[in-house]
Amino acid sequence: MAEFGYDIDYAKKLLENDSLVAIPTETVYGLAANATSSIAVTKIFKTKERPSFDPLIIHTYSLDRLNDYVTSIPYKATLLTKRFWPGALTLLLPKKSNIPDIVTSGLDTVAVRVPNHPLTLALLKSLSFPLAAPSANPFGYISPTLAQHVNNQLGDKIEYILDGGACEVGIESTIIGFENALPTVHRLGGVSVEDIESIIGEVDVKPHSSSNPVAPGMLQNHYAPKKKLIIGNIDKLLQHHDNVGIISFQKQYNIQHQIQLSKKGDLDEAAQTLFGAMRQLDNEDISLIISEYVPNIGLGRAINDRLKRAAIKQ
Repeated sequence: MAEFGYDIDYAKKLLENDSLVAIPTETVYGLAANATSSIAVTKIFKTKERPSFDPLIIHTYSLDRLNDYVTSIPYKATLLTKRFWPGALTLLLPKKSNIPDIVTSGLDTVAVRVPNHPLTLALLKSLSFPLAAPSANPFGYISPTLAQHVNNQLGDKIEYILDGGACEVGIESTIIGFENALPTVHRLGGVSVEDIESIIGEVDVKPHSSSNPVAPGMLQNHYAPKKKLIIGNIDKLLQHHDNVGIISFQKQYNIQHQIQLSKKGDLDEAAQTLFGAMRQLDNEDISLIISEYVPNIGLGRAINDRLKRAAIKQ
């Protein structure tokens, strides 16, 4: 299995030699490689078994470095960085030629963000290149929010996991592009649409697609447990199914295998808990996971998006 630790110098050495390192962020753990090295980035796709048409996000440590990787930064994008960086917001911007096409799946835009985690920011500052870093899990499975989650899934394929504890946000970043007059949210995530609109005004929100994604994380079936997951009215579902596990927003049920996302009805806490809940129930001796949508406001929109995609293959 992989080695755990806090050794930034060791992680740097591995990355400079085109190896992969799992890194912590406030959203989920990422599987990182030198974003300017096609050889290193190819290892990400191979290790995750990720399709090459699904582009990656690159990570850097400051707005000042952004000009090294993109050709232009719209005014509204700059406003968002001043409010949400470091943080769970990714910008989709026209790329420079030093970002290989494999990172962007041949697209002329690159997704980039500044993550809000002290270990990873320190690592990024020590490097002369940005890091490409999708979630550190097999493609399509539940994203990892603990170092141990990474080790359980990919520990036999990578050398080192930079252990930054539990992820504070717990779901991936929001992705926004500026290719049209109206800024477009391509993926719901850790920064709410409402918060974005409070800074730059109205945005368009695109549904995810099942093919030809223009940004990372847009594929229809994603973030899924291996067990079947059904979404609906939990009380009614319990009338027709047994040997189940429940993921509820707030309500407590008299059943052995249940996880409440937030006993106090807090959507931020629910987001932090979601992927861990899926992962825990996926390892229980049950035949089915049943869940419900949370209030579709704020981070609830991103939570519901992840639930829908986890269930859609069923």
